[in-house]
Formats: sequence, structure tokens, C-alpha cells
Amino acid sequence: MATQPIAERPDSFNDLHRALARTLGQVIQGKPEVIDLLLLGLIAEGHILVEDVPGTGKTTLAKALARSIDGDYGRIQFTPDLLPSDVVGVNVWNRSSGEFDFRPGPVFANVVLADEINRASPKTQSALLEAMAERQVTIDGTTRHLPPPFLVIATQNPIENEGTYPLPESQLDRFLLKVSMGYPDRESELEILASHGERDLLEDVRPVVTVAQVNGLAAAARTVHIAPSLQGYLVDLAQATRHHPNVSVGISPRATLALQRVARARAATRNRTYVTPDDVKAVAEPVLAHRLLLSPAARAGQHTAQSVIADVLTQVPQPEARPVQSAG
Repeated sequence: MATQPIAERPDSFNDLHRALARTLGQVIQGKPEVIDLLLLGLIAEGHILVEDVPGTGKTTLAKALARSIDGDYGRIQFTPDLLPSDVVGVNVWNRSSGEFDFRPGPVFANVVLADEINRASPKTQSALLEAMAERQVTIDGTTRHLPPPFLVIATQNPIENEGTYPLPESQLDRFLLKVSMGYPDRESELEILASHGERDLLEDVRPVVTVAQVNGLAAAARTVHIAPSLQGYLVDLAQATRHHPNVSVGISPRATLALQRVARARAATRNRTYVTPDDVKAVAEPVLAHRLLLSPAARAGQHTAQSVIADVLTQVPQPEARPVQSAG
């Protein structure tokens, strides 16, 4: 199906969101939940860690999103010998001008694919940390700002340990969401065989939103109302993780802010101007689970961060939902 050109489409929030979801769905079959989370990360102005076994479509998903946005795309293939300058760029002496010229690295893009991020050394991983946290890089004492929107989609393989460096907790905390692709169901895999057998569907992906429209989506999501009682619910969830018997280090205030941002984005994509408890519960696991540090006893007992989040959501009472009129 041909993609409708940008100039010919309406630019309401719902129209733009549906156009992105439809475009990604043409490439990644049978994964509407994953596509939804990816777009929530984009609208909430965060970064996304995609973890799963090889061949499940992690890189394809990131490429499809990058191509659906009429912006710059950068890819970094992380390897053990990758240097920080390969990520952020380097100053090169220009003999003719007698000055240093800055050659930007692939991080200077709107969508950056950090492929197999856990294969690079901690020093190189830290070069990406400032960019993710502050949307800027500092090279030879000069700070350079990154263009909005700025989204890092990092992939990692959880089953290969040889030649990999685990991401430090400080860097994991910079990822707004952690997503697992999972295997497709039988019908979706049959569709993949039929549609991908003759050509690469990525070749058909064209931009459906502009950079300005993406920034507009993010600005609109920031205006979504969240009631004080619901903010209290977020804090209660955070406190519950900090006192949970299976947790050594609970979620930080940064994580609570992240949960609020994604809940707002989810409400906006559901055509609401207010957040509900269901918004919070729907995104709690992908926003919070990777930020928890389990106790040694919990890890030995085969407990998981996901089970802790599920337990906390059951224990903490949610505020009573009050009917709010949508602005339409």
C-alpha cells in the first residue's frame, strides 16, 4: 500500500500517530504492542532499549521508524574496538585554513540506531551517555547541542555474553523504555514469509511525518493533565519498589518522572487530555523494570524485576478514577 505523502495528510495528533503506527505495522507484522511502545518513547522524548534474541526484527523496527520520519538517521554498529570519537565526532586539523574542522559523528541525527550496544567498551558507552542524558556532546571543551527530536534506539542480544559489556545502571536509567520483541505468532510469521520473501519491505517505507510534526506531538503530550491524586499514585509506586523485600535499589525520582511522561503520551495517543490509572499500569513494566536492582537472594530465587512490578501494582491502591470531559 502506498504511503500518503506528508503534504497531503492532515496533521492532527491522531492522524499523525496513526500514520506512524500504520507504516511500522507494514514492516513489523504481529507486534502492535511493541510498535505502540516505540511510538510512546518517541512522543515522550525518551530513548528505547530493545532486547531480544537475533532475528526478531529489532534493527528492522528501528530502521522503519527512522525512515518514517523526514529527518536525519544515524547508525552506530557497536564493536569492542569502537572509540568514543566514532560516536560523537572529532576535530580534524585543516591545513589550508589553519583551523580545526569538526566532523560530526553519527550521534548527530534525529533517530540514532545503536546496534548491539553492549558490545562496546564502557568508555565508548559513556560517550553516548551525555548525549542521551543532556542531548548534547562536549568535544575538546566545546559543547554542541543535538537536534530535536533526538531518539536513541539501542539493541542488545541477551543470550551472548562473550565479548559483551553489561550496561551500567546509570546508563540503563537513561533509557525511558525497555522493550522485548518476542517471537511472532504463527499467522504473523506466515505473513512475514509471504511479504518479505521477494523484497525488503523497508524499501517501501517513506516519511509520513516531518521533524516539526514530531516535535509538535511531543509538545502536545506535555500538556496532558495528570491529577495530583494520580501523581501521588506514582510516588506510592516508587516508594513500594524501594521497600520491596526483593529489591536492593528501587526506582529513582527520574524513573517516576519517566513514568509520568510515558503515561501522558499514552493518554494522548488514546485521544484523551488526561491521564488515568490504567495509563500508568499499562506502561509501568517497560518504564520501570530495567531500573530495579534485585537483591542477591531474589536473583537466586529466580525472581524477576517484572514480577516485582506486577506485585507492586497489585499492592498499591490506585486513586479513584473521576470522569473528566475530553477536549475532543
